[in-house]
Amino acid sequence: MVAPDVTTVVTMSLPEQFEVWAPFAHDVRLLVDDAEHPMSPDPTRSGWWVLAPEIAAPRDGQRYAYRLFDGTDWTKALPDPRTRRQPDGVHGASAIVDSDFPWTDDAWRGRHLRGQVIYELHVGTFTAEGTFEAAAGKLDYLLDLGINSIELMPVQPFGGERNWGYDGVDWFAVQESYGGPRGLKKLVDAAHNRGIAVILDVVYNHFGPDGNYNGMFGPYTTAGSTDWGDVVNLSGPASDEVRAYILDAVRQWLDEFHLDGLRLDAVHAYDDRRAYSIMEEIRRVSDSVAGQTGIPRTIIGETDQNDPRIVNDESVGGYGLSAQWLDDVHHCIHTLVSGERHAYYVDFGTVDILADTLRHAYRFRNTFSEFRRRTHGRPLDLSQIGPWRMITYTTTHDQTGNRAAGDRPSQSLTAAQQLLKAAVVLCSPFTPMLFMGEEYGARTPFPFFCSHTDEELNRLTREGRFTEFARLGWNPEDVADPADPATFYSAKLSWEFDRDQDEIFEAYQALIGLREQYDFALDDLRELEVDNSDAWLTMGYKDVFLAANFTDAPVTVPHGGTLVYSFGDPTVTAEETVLEPWGFALVER
Repeated sequence: MVAPDVTTVVTMSLPEQFEVWAPFAHDVRLLVDDAEHPMSPDPTRSGWWVLAPEIAAPRDGQRYAYRLFDGTDWTKALPDPRTRRQPDGVHGASAIVDSDFPWTDDAWRGRHLRGQVIYELHVGTFTAEGTFEAAAGKLDYLLDLGINSIELMPVQPFGGERNWGYDGVDWFAVQESYGGPRGLKKLVDAAHNRGIAVILDVVYNHFGPDGNYNGMFGPYTTAGSTDWGDVVNLSGPASDEVRAYILDAVRQWLDEFHLDGLRLDAVHAYDDRRAYSIMEEIRRVSDSVAGQTGIPRTIIGETDQNDPRIVNDESVGGYGLSAQWLDDVHHCIHTLVSGERHAYYVDFGTVDILADTLRHAYRFRNTFSEFRRRTHGRPLDLSQIGPWRMITYTTTHDQTGNRAAGDRPSQSLTAAQQLLKAAVVLCSPFTPMLFMGEEYGARTPFPFFCSHTDEELNRLTREGRFTEFARLGWNPEDVADPADPATFYSAKLSWEFDRDQDEIFEAYQALIGLREQYDFALDDLRELEVDNSDAWLTMGYKDVFLAANFTDAPVTVPHGGTLVYSFGDPTVTAEETVLEPWGFALVER
């Protein structure tokens, strides 16, 4: 178990020996080089099994697996829970990986979160090829757009070759069809050489259902369940080793793979009741790697709890993460522009609510939520938390894919409406994130998809999606079948732009450039000046403000100056700004 105050980072080229934590097993055998070798309990580490020292050390590319005896029967050959590579998929043998790599990013000094413009992408659908190599071929495009950080949806191995990534089971490995561990390193190296940081989305709240053999080795999970699988054992007996399993994976990604940060999926689903939160420990590992390398690392938590502990410092009882995803701004602008008010959107939908959220970051601050039917949230201390530590967006993989048809906002909104939302996000004091394709108004959907190797799992996933969407009021006929290959292929981005899409891209490009020019990333949210009516809102800084119209009729905003940028044709005088329907204007005072 890595102690909470860990300060060392160790990277080895090859493992020194075969070893496995298997406290449930009565006996363990290693299958390697067409032979089967008995393993022995390690006298110094409870639950660990090792080989006799005369067995040759592991070598690069070597396939291996384990068989476990439960007191009655031997299991089939099982992959290593700490496997670094699964060349034949999640059910096949594991492979030894040499961690050496010819890095060329020595000049990379990292990128602090403040000032980042993040681009979330799914490797499998970002390009036609669906590989790290193909994604690297788009880095110059992203740089031209103004992106300086990419966030990869999870790349840990999953059943089959089509998945969002949140069904990963091998937390140290990389999906082979994407390019495996070496392919990921090549992408990171190429990004760093273009000045682009790389953040990886990781899932430590559940294991996927296909290929998860860890429970046969030891208590990786415990009683209870999340919405996606069994609860990970962060607090129960033997949880020290499970936490070490997570922390060692974190160290691997940040150190060996040179990743600039991690996005922790659904941290509110952690069953963590210990005095030291696993989030604190993850952040300490991150700090250790940053201290050793001199390159900043970013740890982002995803949560809808409006809980300041995520980003608060340890000295005031927080976990000290670098940032958190903030759905609240998305919900505000989505409801205003689309008119949707179902499910959790019922708590949003007015310009007053948007203005209040911009002033305080959290929508709920120990206030009542109609959707939850209870009081929710707690205020942030705005004097201590820079607003750039909140990640905001017009859409994400969740907000698109967790719709019945996986339809994007750009499939139903006008260009003016799309860019109004983009202007609010990109001109806000929060750190903006784009979801792949939104920058040109992509018309391809992004529905949930999977390719479990067990057809029964596909059936259960399909029925679960239908039931959940029906509960939320969606038409079942609109729900895409996640296991149908056509659902996956429909999500592939099209890189042939028409004239309208070129104009949207150029507008995004301009807004990102203006964000850098005017440095909207405030250190104190109380410096933001917000004014509004029922129809319009202004969001202002010392020398510039954004005026936005959230109606389908022209409005007159009683603030004026000199027009800097607009997608439309507003009238701006010294005293006022007249905006077209769904229009916006960036105005110098």
